[in-house]
Amino acid sequence: MKLSEIADNPGSRKKRMRVGRGIGSGKGKQSGRGGKGQTARSGVRIKGFEGGQMPLHRRLPKRGFNNIFAKDYNEVGLDRVQAAIDAGRLDGAAPVDAAALKAAGVIRREKDGVRLLANGELKAAVSFAVHGASKTAVAAVEKAGGQVKLIGAKAEAATTAQA
Repeated sequence: MKLSEIADNPGSRKKRMRVGRGIGSGKGKQSGRGGKGQTARSGVRIKGFEGGQMPLHRRLPKRGFNNIFAKDYNEVGLDRVQAAIDAGRLDGAAPVDAAALKAAGVIRREKDGVRLLANGELKAAVSFAVHGASKTAVAAVEKAGGQVKLIGAKAEAATTAQA
């Protein structure tokens, strides 16, 4: 075999259809675009136009809004933390934060922070540094002998509420 003999498999490359080249080609006259007018032209077509009837997107009521200040937290259950400690991926003696959870493979990426949830049971005494935690999660961690330290905006709000 020579370099000049290399070719594609037969039928692997299809030639494009040349439109507008006579009625014998099968794609002549309007070139498969239907009739004339706006829909036959390129670049313009009224999407959602219903012949003068009020379009569906204007008939339906507006609802809700998008909060641009909302935080997107990683929600981590205590059972997943315990599983990582049991597997040896997470060191229970060191403080557990978002970077440690990411290194252990518990979370995929650090979003706006970590929120601890009381899913499952925690057996090890672990110190957490997270952005949020449910009351039952804090109680479960303290029952196991660990502690939860809140960091970020929620921690500042908690300290001002106590003062």
